[in-house]
Amino acid sequence: MRLLRSQGVLHSIFGVDRPIIGMVHSWPLPGSPRFKHHDLESVVDFGVAEALRLKEGGVDGLLLENAGDVPFVKESDIGFETAASMAMLGLRIRQETGLPLGVITVANAAKVAIAVAQAAGASFVRVNQWVNAYVANEGFIEGAAGTALRYRSWIGADTVRIFADVHVKHGSHAITADREISEQAIDAAFFEADVLIATGTRTGSETTVGEVSEIRSRVNNPVVVGSGFSLANCRALLAVADGAIIGSSVKDNGRMHGGQVDVIKVRALMDVVNEIRAQDPQPA
Repeated sequence: MRLLRSQGVLHSIFGVDRPIIGMVHSWPLPGSPRFKHHDLESVVDFGVAEALRLKEGGVDGLLLENAGDVPFVKESDIGFETAASMAMLGLRIRQETGLPLGVITVANAAKVAIAVAQAAGASFVRVNQWVNAYVANEGFIEGAAGTALRYRSWIGADTVRIFADVHVKHGSHAITADREISEQAIDAAFFEADVLIATGTRTGSETTVGEVSEIRSRVNNPVVVGSGFSLANCRALLAVADGAIIGSSVKDNGRMHGGQVDVIKVRALMDVVNEIRAQDPQPA
């Protein structure tokens, strides 16, 4: 069994090697078109309930996403109400679960996510496009690293870690198609991402062992699976990855929207993960 690189930042956040991070896909938040079918109290209650189901299933941490705010917009068009409601929800989740929390605000709203993390006491943020650029559903998206790290420093949030996708899903990669994934991984690491994320082409699509291996080949950062991690592929992926984010595969309907976390599915997955962990070499 290979020696993991997760003893550093991942272990400092989650207290374990190969952490499994459960997605809390929020219902629509104030300001988004679909919020008209909800109210903020019910949105918060649902998010907390999802987080508690993930905790009951045995995950090591949580990642809050404004998944219901469809259609997503660029950071410059995200309102203060999104940051405020995400911070309130994140704080409730962290207080009720006691688990390490991360924040992702789509689309690629790194500064908003950092602000939410600082307000809610979260430990990390996930950013889809940390370096370079690509064409997404929302239009042309540029890397956020330069402005995001300056903003993080400005608000005194330097303890908030950066989890950065290397090959972004939900978009065209024509702009960087002449550069290998391993080179893009070097870019993300050079721009001070703490953890790199290997992900599939869409939410729930399977991340390949090859992509994880390619990212790992040129950097020393821990690499986490960011999409499509499931009971069926967890052994293969954890043979090369330092952890994983779980979402659609542990929902009762198998999709990001329209269902809820299935505790039985989470437990079944975590049983295998814990079995894998037990085989890791122990510190001398």
